[in-house]
Amino acid sequence: MSQSIKMVDLQGQYLRIKSEIDSAIQGVLDSTAFIQGPQVAQFAEALSKHNQNCSIVTCANGTDALQIAMMALDFKPGDEIILPVHTYVATAEVIALLGLKPVFIDVDADTFTIDVNQIEEKITSKTVAIVPVHLYGQCANMEAILKIAAKRNIYVIEDAAQSLGAEYTFADGKMMKAGTMGALGTTSFFPSKNLGCFGDGGAIFCGDAKLTERVKMMANHGQKVKYQHDVIGVNSRLDTLQAAILLVKIKYLDEYTRKRNEAAAFYDQQLNSVDFVSIPVRAKNSTHVFHQYTIKVNSGNRDHFKKYLEEKGIPTMIYYPIPLHYQTAYKMDGFGPGSFPVTEQLSKTVISLPIHTEMTNDELMYICSTIKDYPRHA
Repeated sequence: MSQSIKMVDLQGQYLRIKSEIDSAIQGVLDSTAFIQGPQVAQFAEALSKHNQNCSIVTCANGTDALQIAMMALDFKPGDEIILPVHTYVATAEVIALLGLKPVFIDVDADTFTIDVNQIEEKITSKTVAIVPVHLYGQCANMEAILKIAAKRNIYVIEDAAQSLGAEYTFADGKMMKAGTMGALGTTSFFPSKNLGCFGDGGAIFCGDAKLTERVKMMANHGQKVKYQHDVIGVNSRLDTLQAAILLVKIKYLDEYTRKRNEAAAFYDQQLNSVDFVSIPVRAKNSTHVFHQYTIKVNSGNRDHFKKYLEEKGIPTMIYYPIPLHYQTAYKMDGFGPGSFPVTEQLSKTVISLPIHTEMTNDELMYICSTIKDYPRHA
């Protein structure tokens, strides 16, 4: 390839809408309303419209969004929260920081989302919530999760940091967006996300007006009225510059999703017949926004395959190489090798290929041809 392939091409995406972005940034600089400028509320409204008019509370990042959601639901130290073990550390991190107990569940071998068949056996009298992670861009089995939660009177908090815009269809035909189905949903606007800003940012999705007010208080020092602190909160806010950037980019989110799906379809068509890899499996009831295009290396050495691609100028990423129950901070007695076999196998076999809004057919073809030429005996 004459040009280097990028895992995510943030520069190319910026250059396509440069005049709009630059104008939005200049508007904030001219106003100097760097905190809680009008663009913050305007972006929250635009995000709400894009997500079935649910209430939106913006915050500083996706990790804060998860923490604020759990604080708003008034969980107590020692309460247990169920989550998939195959996820980024932030999902477990906020649980532990609040003195809660993370309860890990293995994931489905095909969709990589939480295995709903294992949830009920992990519920105890101390269980207060399930946190499904809509991994790589598609929703977990929300119908089953919500039924379990309703039967056991526990909350559902969706981690939708990788799935903004994905749609889930229930058995009755009802469709809902990722992040809007549980008591609360959370997302991230980290630059590489499908809707990313130029720094950090996050949001909480709220369906209930009373809960929305509590989430707002938690994110704003525990105050509803300035200098009146009713609860212990945190200081977490989306700054105006990031909101102004997101207000421009959200207009293109559906286009970004379409382009990611086009790239994924190209990969599918080219790699489906490659016998040593498995292409992503689409969840039955969810659309996919392809935050990542993650394949499995079924035979041979995944790490050697990764090195081979890098030598050919193709970047890759592994999400996630070390399962949470192997991490020093989250090791628990009784949970060693073999405790979560699917996740442990995925940590050795998954690899994510470049996927972003600026990919060309030439780049995609080069990647696929290079994969097909991989020397299997190596």
